[in-house]
Amino acid sequence: MKNTVYTIKFAPPALDRGEILRYAGVRGDAPEIRALLDECIAEAEGKFRYTVCYTEFPIKREGGALNIGFTVTQSSALAKNLIGCESIVLFAATVGLEIDRLIARYSTLSPTKALLLDALGGERIESLCNSFCKDIATKKSAQGKVLRPRFSAGYGDFPIEEQVKIFAALDCPKRIGVSLNESLLMSPSKSVTAIIGIK
Repeated sequence: MKNTVYTIKFAPPALDRGEILRYAGVRGDAPEIRALLDECIAEAEGKFRYTVCYTEFPIKREGGALNIGFTVTQSSALAKNLIGCESIVLFAATVGLEIDRLIARYSTLSPTKALLLDALGGERIESLCNSFCKDIATKKSAQGKVLRPRFSAGYGDFPIEEQVKIFAALDCPKRIGVSLNESLLMSPSKSVTAIIGIK
């Protein structure tokens, strides 16, 4: 039986300018860069769509393998992350395609602006993932459970190829408009898939 997949739209999370500058590799006081970042933030306002889809699977340990519902894996890194867990939340998150279009537009017009917009997009998707994880943590803590740090395909020995199964389990193109190409890159680029262990 196919799992129920839920889709949630989030309000914009609080913006962390320091984190955006860190992503962009900016160190020290750089007033001209900060001013340019303010321009980027103003231009990108209203262009993000904060959307997450997710489902939950029980964990079954089968000898040296881990059955996590959408796949059976022998990843030792994931097994270590999921020690003591009885289920996982599998999710995909995106902030939409408009930021990719802005980055592409400025890649030749203003490479510095493109870099800052890319960093802004990175901060936005991370903030969305953090907001989602916080929501799940609140729900699970009411049941006396806690979350493990999120874990994505491509970490350690958990193959990036697992993305294909993740996309099939969540139906990402239909649910949140995220597609996977033959090189296993996601579009929109500011998208994340991950597993959260529940213990």
